[in-house]
Amino acid sequence: MTAPPTPLGAAGLVVHVVRHDRDVDVALTVGPSECVAVIGPNGAGKSTVVDAVAGLLALDDGEVRSAGRLLAGPGRSVPAHRRRIGLVAQRPDLFPHQSVLANVAFGPRAAGRSGREARHTARQALAAVGMADLADRAPGTLSGGQAQRVAIARALATDPAVVLLDEPTSALDVAARQEVRAALRTAVAGRPSLLVTHDPVEVMALADRVVVLEDGRVVETGRPADVLARPRSAFAATFSGLVVLRGTATSDGLVLDGFESDGPGGQRDDGGELVSGPHGVPPGRAVSAAYHPTAAVVTRAEHGDGAGLLRTVTGLEPRDGLVRVRAGELTADLTLAAVAALGLTAGTRVRVRVAPAELTVWER
Repeated sequence: MTAPPTPLGAAGLVVHVVRHDRDVDVALTVGPSECVAVIGPNGAGKSTVVDAVAGLLALDDGEVRSAGRLLAGPGRSVPAHRRRIGLVAQRPDLFPHQSVLANVAFGPRAAGRSGREARHTARQALAAVGMADLADRAPGTLSGGQAQRVAIARALATDPAVVLLDEPTSALDVAARQEVRAALRTAVAGRPSLLVTHDPVEVMALADRVVVLEDGRVVETGRPADVLARPRSAFAATFSGLVVLRGTATSDGLVLDGFESDGPGGQRDDGGELVSGPHGVPPGRAVSAAYHPTAAVVTRAEHGDGAGLLRTVTGLEPRDGLVRVRAGELTADLTLAAVAALGLTAGTRVRVRVAPAELTVWER
């Protein structure tokens, strides 16, 4: 079941973007402390929405309001630099000739703050994203993940009323994405935020709601878990390629929420523990985890070294040239040859394991 849109009166951001030349007519609202992910295929209108909110693209019709303030509408367009919009784009684009601190202080300084005030604000923003120790470094000495965290701090230092995240981790490797997502959680906390992404993990980790665009129109909206688990649109079905699990954080992974079912002969499956890479969530917290079904390894329960979670195969489905093996809440995509070699049928007892590097964990 999809969630209803946020009522207009409760919205921190109200957007209705109409551009006839791009055949875009998108209306959405964002609550005062809500992060809304906007997803869709290339050309669906995502960039048009972001550019219109940021003040980089004029409207043919519609309006943009932030906390009731009209930013764009018929005959009116507030300049981009006066909109209090914090934009974090795909690449950080830091000033190479300035230090990390000077880059982050640039926004408050341009807004009229004194040099001392601007530096103080910049240090606070850097501390918020875990970059305070690198304030005196030159941008060219930073890793990709560090540079993007500086870009997030730069956006925060301007005290934005709205945060726009335009594919903020797409240029990073897997390891860097984890650390940047933690900084992004800080950026979106307590303010209306729009997230444009092609990363399902990013949606699950950051967004309170998802809006799906196709051909310049909204075709689906709802909570991330609902949209990705039970998609109603063609794109959401393609987008959601992940297996999403729920559990409780451990120091090096998670224990899955209690899952019990009786297999053949009364054998019982239980939740079990999965090991992940570093996730930064304190043990005992409620978490979600995700992996791609092709990353799961399946062996028969009576074979191998006993590694993996014991489950019973509940279904086999052909899927995109592979066979989707469902075993309780766990899912694996195997080749037909692998399924035949293992002799898998409904009721077969198996063990399923996922390599730590393939499992992403985030706090719910």
